[in-house]
Amino acid sequence: MTGTFINVGTVLLGTLIGVAVGRRLPQRLQQRVMAGLGLLTGVIGMDLALPPRSLNFLYVMGGVLLGGLIGEAIGIERWLERLGDRIQATVSRGADSTVSEAFVTASLLFCVGPLTVVGSIQDGLTGDYQALATKALLDGFAAIALSAALGWGVGLAAITILVIQGGLSLGAGLFDQVLRGQALAALVSAGGVLILGISLKLLNLLDVKVGNFLPALVLAPALVGIVAAVR
Repeated sequence: MTGTFINVGTVLLGTLIGVAVGRRLPQRLQQRVMAGLGLLTGVIGMDLALPPRSLNFLYVMGGVLLGGLIGEAIGIERWLERLGDRIQATVSRGADSTVSEAFVTASLLFCVGPLTVVGSIQDGLTGDYQALATKALLDGFAAIALSAALGWGVGLAAITILVIQGGLSLGAGLFDQVLRGQALAALVSAGGVLILGISLKLLNLLDVKVGNFLPALVLAPALVGIVAAVR
């Protein structure tokens, strides 16, 4: 879990820097920082969402659409928001606060990408944490930008990273033989679509409730396996 611990450290450090710098930035500059992060997130999401020619995009489409329906029925985004609201109510003492928004947005941004899954499994199986170290660097810079605009609640996403990436690393053996070839490509592409959704929210264009689409990360590769088994 070395890579996960590094990732947690960079997010916390980035949050500290962002909070310290953000307080000194005028509102218009904070908005520009968020806009820049939203644009960069969109580029990353678009790059990942485009699947290789060997992968039928219907797997991704089916995974995202079915995942969104299931997530909406379960209310994943609502649960995340409630958790954030509870934390916010505990620490803000009734004052206006962005803790909940910061926690939910940062948790999704840091844990939806394919590097979360692939890097965690690689770290758990072989001890090679290079992929997660790269992700940690990216997340650290993103934490600076997010916390400069939304405040210290971004740092709470370190808990989400520890739970999700740590869990994947500890259970890596269960996923190694499953997430290969087209299944892995479907997961990466579905993750890219969700990252595009985060970009839309960061740019204040549309809140697509990305949390409700999280089942797509399971369903897209699962559809590949189901079709392969039927054939």
